[in-house]
Amino acid sequence: MTIDLVIAGAGGIARETAATVAAINAAAPTWRLRGFLDDDPALHGVIRAGLPVLGPLEAIADLPDAAVVVCIANARNPGVREQVVQRLGLPPARYATVVHPSAEVPANCTVGPGSVLLAQVVLTADVTVGAHVAIMPQTVLTHDDVVSEHATIASGVRISGSVRIGRGAYLGAGALIRESLTVGANSVIGMGSVVLRDVPPDQVWAGSPARFLRSVRQPALHGSTPR
Repeated sequence: MTIDLVIAGAGGIARETAATVAAINAAAPTWRLRGFLDDDPALHGVIRAGLPVLGPLEAIADLPDAAVVVCIANARNPGVREQVVQRLGLPPARYATVVHPSAEVPANCTVGPGSVLLAQVVLTADVTVGAHVAIMPQTVLTHDDVVSEHATIASGVRISGSVRIGRGAYLGAGALIRESLTVGANSVIGMGSVVLRDVPPDQVWAGSPARFLRSVRQPALHGSTPR
């Protein structure tokens, strides 16, 4: 028996998640994907990745029995997924956890509700992934890593053991994180950066070795849905 599912957002990560749902269903029919929700009125009724954009985020009220996954990410506003989750105001039981069949998630690892693991993500041992986390393809998290709620980890990131990724942090593609470090809440790590020191909250770091660039500015959520 399949379960209705709707994706909040209609950008790149949302369409990648739709492809992951298709891969799950090809292995074992699980989800009946109804489409996307997006605040951009120009997208309403448009077909994206073979699925309709059903309306704005508030249209979730018209789908009371559907599971939801929030697939919105923006390096310029790392807290945006948490803002959307708060705006939807749904109980944790409404959120789907979407894991690509090629991802490796051992039994001693946990993945929270609303999280998405795309193709070839690897969790090695005793990794904890919180709620509403997005992990993009070919990322590796090693032993005892903890990824807090609403974090985004882009493709090809490598995280050594016993690392703590803070709430809402954004790790750019190809970043490398040394063991036993902490990346603070809502911080942003630039693409290809090599992180050798703890990163405080609300800061942008980049380079090899990574260094402080500037503070994160958190814009308010309004208007069209970020990507």
